[in-house]
Amino acid sequence: MDQATHLRRIIKGESDKIIEFKNTNQNGTFSTPNTPRVFAVTSGKGGVGKTNIVGNLAIAFQRMGKRVLIFDADLGLANIDIIFGLNPVHNIDEVIRGEKDLSQIIVKGPEGVSVIPACSGVQELANLTEGHKINLLNEFDNLNRMFDILLIDTGAGISSNVIYFNLAAQERIIVLTPEPTSITDAYALLKVMFYKHGTKHFILLINMAGNDKQARSVYENLTKVADKFLGGISLDYSGYIPKDDFFVKAVSKREPILCSYPKAPSCKHFNQLADYLLHQTNRRPVDGNIKFLWKRLIGQTAG
Repeated sequence: MDQATHLRRIIKGESDKIIEFKNTNQNGTFSTPNTPRVFAVTSGKGGVGKTNIVGNLAIAFQRMGKRVLIFDADLGLANIDIIFGLNPVHNIDEVIRGEKDLSQIIVKGPEGVSVIPACSGVQELANLTEGHKINLLNEFDNLNRMFDILLIDTGAGISSNVIYFNLAAQERIIVLTPEPTSITDAYALLKVMFYKHGTKHFILLINMAGNDKQARSVYENLTKVADKFLGGISLDYSGYIPKDDFFVKAVSKREPILCSYPKAPSCKHFNQLADYLLHQTNRRPVDGNIKFLWKRLIGQTAG
């Protein structure tokens, strides 16, 4: 039994925290069309705290009045349910196969954050019939009305699944730490995305940094190398999350640190990160939404 499976078995979360779709307002008409922002949160290597970033960033967005959906796309180490104290019994595979509706698999996390549990069969998208594709896209079209932000928790590295979700998202947040291996692997991810797929814009977030000086040094060094060997690439500095012993305590409680230890040193940095992402990325044109994300995914697997 792997660690993730063992951890899920000891979780005492309730499996019936199912979200019901609310597509109409009090007058019975559809709500105003929404244009959600889609962020992929990714990393060149594992162990950089990516899922913790996703969970706490979602809470920070939610507290800013945004309706947040997390898609757990980390196929190997799907841990957002562990951090949120959830025990989902269904996942996106069942929607892809036509066995469930999205309303039957999306679960509610802390403070109203919604979660699409991890999937393992994204390659099945390549084999969908046209009818299944239309049904699936209609399901995700509903999400555009329901949510303001979609956070995709991708896997780590440069596997096809990681690249797959990064290409489909509007924005890509690369999480790295000051460790040399993390920096090297982050560069490898940038290189693959740039040379093989033409992706030129990325947002960098330094996790587990000692202070702002160290974080900026990591960013500046990586930027210099990228400018030299990846001409035309754009790397934005979104700040850093400091080393924080309260993370370990929060994970042991299966809660985001913003919920269990709101006065912890890292909490203000999550709030600053959420504010940065909302206001800085909002200046760029929106090239899609949740439905368009899935159009890209289906198109990529079919190609």
